[in-house]
Amino acid sequence: MDYGAAIRDRLSSVWRGDVFEPLLNELESYLPEDEVGAVLEAHEFSAKAHEGQDRLSGEPYITHPIAVARLLAELHLDAGSIKAALLHDVVEDTDVTLGDIEEAFGRDIALLVNGVSKLDKLHFDSAAEAQAESFRKMLLAMVEDLRVILVKLADRTHNMRTIDALDPAKQRRIAKETLDIYAPIANRLGIYSLKIELEDLAFKAYCPFRYRVLERAVRRASGSQKQFLKKIANNLRKHLRAQEIEASFITREKHIYGIYSKMRRKHLHLADIVDVFGLRIIVKDIDTCYRVLGLAHQLYKPMPGRFKDYIAIPRVNGYQSLHTTLFGPGGTPLEVQIRTKEMNEVAERGIAAHWQYKAVDKHTYDAEERARDWLTGLMEMQKSANSEEFLETVRVDLFPDKVYVFTPKGDILRLPRGATCVDFAYAVHTDVGDRCVAAKIDRRLVPLKTALTNGVTVEILTARGAKPNPTWVNFVTTAKARNAIRHYLKGLKQDEARELGRRLLSQALRPYSLNLRKLRKAQIQILLDNLQVEDMDDVYEQLGLGERLAPLLAGVLAQQNLEADPEKRDQRKPLYIAGSEGLVVSYARCCNPIPGDEIVGYMSSGRGIVIHRENCHNVMEDTKNPTKWIPVSWQRGIKGEFQSEIYVRTLNRVGLLAEVAGRISATHSNIDNVSVEPDGDASTLSFRLNVRDRRHLAQVIRSIRSNPGVVRVSRTAG
Repeated sequence: MDYGAAIRDRLSSVWRGDVFEPLLNELESYLPEDEVGAVLEAHEFSAKAHEGQDRLSGEPYITHPIAVARLLAELHLDAGSIKAALLHDVVEDTDVTLGDIEEAFGRDIALLVNGVSKLDKLHFDSAAEAQAESFRKMLLAMVEDLRVILVKLADRTHNMRTIDALDPAKQRRIAKETLDIYAPIANRLGIYSLKIELEDLAFKAYCPFRYRVLERAVRRASGSQKQFLKKIANNLRKHLRAQEIEASFITREKHIYGIYSKMRRKHLHLADIVDVFGLRIIVKDIDTCYRVLGLAHQLYKPMPGRFKDYIAIPRVNGYQSLHTTLFGPGGTPLEVQIRTKEMNEVAERGIAAHWQYKAVDKHTYDAEERARDWLTGLMEMQKSANSEEFLETVRVDLFPDKVYVFTPKGDILRLPRGATCVDFAYAVHTDVGDRCVAAKIDRRLVPLKTALTNGVTVEILTARGAKPNPTWVNFVTTAKARNAIRHYLKGLKQDEARELGRRLLSQALRPYSLNLRKLRKAQIQILLDNLQVEDMDDVYEQLGLGERLAPLLAGVLAQQNLEADPEKRDQRKPLYIAGSEGLVVSYARCCNPIPGDEIVGYMSSGRGIVIHRENCHNVMEDTKNPTKWIPVSWQRGIKGEFQSEIYVRTLNRVGLLAEVAGRISATHSNIDNVSVEPDGDASTLSFRLNVRDRRHLAQVIRSIRSNPGVVRVSRTAG
């Protein structure tokens, strides 16, 4: 019996065989007949479930799952992946349940489909949270089975191919998400074919004009370049044959988004980019790669600083190849890539090549192991972050690695360009990062914020009891370091919030002649039961973060309504601000209060207390929430520096800005920011500076006023 003919007879009775035919031809080229038959069963199930549904483009909906399955078949994925691709939208868009899929196709396929499914049947507070939580779920499923992300990438690729059916605003949103998340994931997993298509399709939807301009420019240049590449290839082929080296040659053209990214990143014109067109040489083994490199350098001079050995030190996604840029005839630069056939497969298909080569090829195994290590690291990070923080963490971590540095033992660590000694410390181990106090680069002590360069040896010095410095978060680049520091800051903020909350509640109880020690256990338990929290530490934390109001809780504890007795409310003693409360007390940017100002505190949910000047317009206007404003006062002898902002009206004169800045500096005040707004013959200078208190600010203003070119000096009123 002709098994293929039988399958085609079944197709004609299920749904238009001409659409499924290309997928079937692809599957028959590498899958056994019984597995092809199993894929057909999944197609029949999906076609029946989606019957009567159309896409926005007007096509029957089943064309989408078939197209996704075909993308995976072109990567030669296993039958399970193809079945999951055909079924991936069934649970989301039809009445079919995961239980139905598990019963029909087994638990393995059901888990794959569930990993790809979105979470839009659940409720989230925002679209960003829904997107982030859906992404977190997908990554969790990826840890169990890497095929989940391959199905999702193929799904996104076909959606991008048909994105014209959506309105422009939605196209831009989806295109940005693709550039931010899905194309970098494809790159991180080494699936170059999907990565470049996703980037180009998303770039075309997000910046259509820029895409068209670049596409036309590249198309105009391609004719002459192809003749040039053909000439170089023929010359290399002739000399390789003379050395009895067999090789195949592929001419390559850099994709549009890759060109655009390089132009933007390095501030180059299109004419300045030397690798728009290139030559790829495929040989039988690693030894031959280096022999071909030597021969190429004999025939054509190499461009200094442009040689990269990704065979000895592979990229983090498993990519291996030799890269060199040669000066061709007339001095025209040409990038040449030299690799083996297996390296080329992994370069094009990344971990997708694993399912074809896993039994024989070590390179694909290494690529899969690296992908799993990356995913495991992400899963460790997500335990201490909410969904949106986790999504930001992944965004940071997806950019390609560029810096290779050594540990004192000679191990290689791959880090993003711009990574610092602190990033290195956290890459070694979280405990090393938390306890690092100093660093050495090539045996010389350097600041912890020093950016690393290729080839250096980094040694981290640690101390028992050392803690992360909150300022590190301003310069670290890796997701692991950023997440670990944030986790520490959350714990620090929690402790500070509890201390502040205790002080707030203690202050609110004073008008009732109560204090925390006088509260009976029964009173406290009733309060905890009403608030549905476990202990008073949780209550203090919520008070300190502004999520609850201390006067209201004090009223509950005292069995009376504080707001009903204004006389007692006015007797409340102010909360003293010492300037060292840290993360749970902040100073309003609208009025920039400093010691000596009359101030008032606003309980802001999640931020703790925000300090305003009493004459700030925000205080005057907000009469709707009187219970959120609490009396505060500066603690006597307060020390530290506080931000203030002044406006200086001056006549236009050369060097006047420098003179004013010099007078500010002479009063020992640091300038954080300055802006100039010209206005005819005069200008308004705006200075944001650090002062100790009102007396120090008055000294600064007097010093500026003494300059003859200054017309007026005033402090922002808020």
